[in-house]
Amino acid sequence: MKPAVLIVDMLDDTYKNENCPAALLAIVGPMRDFLKRCRALSLPVIFACDSFLEDDFIFRGSRLKPHAIRGTAGAQVTPMLQPEPTDIVLPKRRFSAFFETDLSRRLRAIDVDTVAIGGINTHFCVLATALDAVCSDFHTIILEDLSAVYRPEIHAHFMEAYRNSVLYPLFRIATGDEFLNSLDNGHL
Repeated sequence: MKPAVLIVDMLDDTYKNENCPAALLAIVGPMRDFLKRCRALSLPVIFACDSFLEDDFIFRGSRLKPHAIRGTAGAQVTPMLQPEPTDIVLPKRRFSAFFETDLSRRLRAIDVDTVAIGGINTHFCVLATALDAVCSDFHTIILEDLSAVYRPEIHAHFMEAYRNSVLYPLFRIATGDEFLNSLDNGHL
């Protein structure tokens, strides 16, 4: 198997907010370390970033406040996780990094068949991306300790709900260390 790492919505608009929840802040340091290890193994790293239009449909009639407006600094990866020149930064208009983007085609072009996904928010964009990855015929791993939502109990609930999914082992939950150790052991 050939994996890639997909980091979802680790955006400046979220992390520059003085009210950024502690649960979201807690994954930044571990994610930075994890990405360093992934790059040392020459794993492709992709940052999928919300990139909404100013008057985007998604903001009309929902409780979602305008954020990550295309072309603004807020739609960029947080400086705390500065992408490397070899990383791919992929703007996305909706929750899933696969929806109306060329992500599937890009992954296939580099022979990727497995995606390990982390980021925020577990119950929306991470999950939507993971389910679309499976629907796009990729083995899929949600990185449990490298994903978060503003309330840890929501994250825990979603991880437990999918831990023993009927899609196992095509779709599974693992920690970043478990994922990297499986590469070392050749048992992805």
